[in-house]
Amino acid sequence: MKKVEGQVINQVWDQVWYQVRDQVFVPIINQIWDQIWDQVGDQVEDQVWDQVRAQVRAQVVEQTR
Repeated sequence: MKKVEGQVINQVWDQVWYQVRDQVFVPIINQIWDQIWDQVGDQVEDQVWDQVRAQVRAQVVEQTR
């Protein structure tokens, strides 16, 4: 009897856990990931843009001398 009871408890627990994971944790993780990606992406984009602009400016200045 204990074996069957343990199996039922495990099955119910798995079902509850997967529902909670899919309905609570996954959306939260996705939201956090999106926020981090936006922030990091913006920072990297700004840094790369500044570097490219500086390099292009230096080349233009060098070529016009």
